[in-house]
Amino acid sequence: MTVDDMSVTRGEHWYQALLDTDSRPVPESLRATSVGPLDGVDIAPSEFFDPEFHRLEMTRMWNRVWQMACREEQIAAPGDSLVYEIGDASLIILRSDDGTIRAFHNSCLHRGTMLRTRPGNLSCIRCPYHGLTWNTDGTLAEIPSAWDFPHIEDGDLQLPEARVDTWGGFVFVNLDPDAAPLADFLEDLPWHFESFPLEERWTAMHVVRTMPCNWKIAMEAFIESYHVMAVHPQLLTTANDVLTQYDVYGDNVSRMMTAVGVASEHLDPAPDDTAIVTEMLGRKASDPVETVEPGTARTVLAERVRASLERRTGLDLSKLTDAELLDGIEYFLFPNLMVWAGYLTPFVYRFRPEGNDPDRCIIEIWKLEPLPESGERPPAAATRYLGSDETWADVPELGPFGRVFNQDGATIGRVQRGVKASVAPKLNLSQYQESRIRHFHATLHAYLDRD
Repeated sequence: MTVDDMSVTRGEHWYQALLDTDSRPVPESLRATSVGPLDGVDIAPSEFFDPEFHRLEMTRMWNRVWQMACREEQIAAPGDSLVYEIGDASLIILRSDDGTIRAFHNSCLHRGTMLRTRPGNLSCIRCPYHGLTWNTDGTLAEIPSAWDFPHIEDGDLQLPEARVDTWGGFVFVNLDPDAAPLADFLEDLPWHFESFPLEERWTAMHVVRTMPCNWKIAMEAFIESYHVMAVHPQLLTTANDVLTQYDVYGDNVSRMMTAVGVASEHLDPAPDDTAIVTEMLGRKASDPVETVEPGTARTVLAERVRASLERRTGLDLSKLTDAELLDGIEYFLFPNLMVWAGYLTPFVYRFRPEGNDPDRCIIEIWKLEPLPESGERPPAAATRYLGSDETWADVPELGPFGRVFNQDGATIGRVQRGVKASVAPKLNLSQYQESRIRHFHATLHAYLDRD
C-alpha cells in the first residue's frame, strides 16, 4: 500500500507529551506515521451494500487474512470446540487430545454435510448424516459399511485444515495456505502490548449481537472520536474527543488515544476540575466530591483509578503512567479486531458480516480481566447471544458502556439506510480525525485490487 503526503494537519503529535504512554525507547521501525491524504482511495457508498463488493471482500480479502477466531480459554481442555464462520467458510476450532489447536473445515468428506453447528467437548467428530467419524487430530476413525468404499485408502479422508496460530491468548485462523506468518501480519502490535500481556487475561464476558448494517459501518464507528460530540454528549465532560491522537503502523495496525479527565473543547463554558472528577466518579450533585484544585483532575482521578484497579486485579500498577490508567487507548488490527490497552476498559471488539448479507453484521464484545493473584485461569464465561428484544444495556458486565454502545447502535442503522439513499459518487472523510478509516480502506482496496 502506498500512502502519499504523510502529513498531520494539526501539527506534530501534540498529545503525546500529555499522554506519555510509554517511557521505553521506540525502535525507529515501530514509530507511527500520521496519515495525510490517501490518493486513489475513494470510498463509494455502494461499498457498504453492493452484493458484488461483498463477494470481492469474501474471495479476495476474508479468504486471505489472519482473523481472530476465539480466545484460547474458550477451548481450554482437550476436546473443547466451537464453530467459527465467515461468509460461506465454516471452521471447527478444536483443541486436540495432544493440546494442539486445529481448525478443520466444517464439511464432511462424504457428501458435504456440516459436521458441527454448536460448541462442545468432543471425543471425536461424527457426521450426523451417515456417521463417518474422525479423531480429534483429523484422522479418519470410522466409515460405516466400509466394505462399500473399496476405493478409499488410509489417509484419503484426512479432514482438511486451515492455518492456525496464536498471539496474546487469541486463536487466529487463515484460509489461505500460502499466507505470510501471523507474526508478519501483526506487524508491531505485540511490541505495543508488552506492558499489557493479553495472554495473562481471561474471558470474563463474551456477548454477541446482530445489527442491521454492513460490518464496515459498525466497525468504523469505533475507530474515531469525531462522532462523540453528536452521539455521546454525556462523555464530553470527562473525555476530550478533540484531543484524540490517531496513529497508523504499516498496513494492518492503527491506534487512537483519547485523553480522559480533560473536558472536551466543544463545551462552553468548560467545566472545572471538580465537575470533571465528580462526573467521572459517577457522583450525584447531592453527593459531590471534595473541591479539586485547578489543573489536578487527571492526577486525582489517576490516584483513585490506580487504587481501585489494584484492589480489583491484585496487580501492582505503580509503574503505569496516569495516561495508561485513564485514557482510552484502542488498537485496531485489520480487518476487524479492536483491542484496548490498559485495565480500565479491558474490552475487545470483533466485527463480521452475518453470512453473505451485506446489510447485516455480527458485533462481539469480550471483557478480558487480568488473571487472579493465584495465576489460576478461571473458566471462560459462557457466550451470551442477545435477542432482538435485548440491548447492550441489558448486559450488566458492560456497566455504563452499555448506554454508549446503544447510542452507536441507534446511529449505525441510520448510516446503512443513508448510504443506500445516497447519490454522491464518494464519501468525504476528514483528513486527520477519520484517518484510521481511510487507512483501513487503503488496506482493504489493496486486497480487492489483487487478481
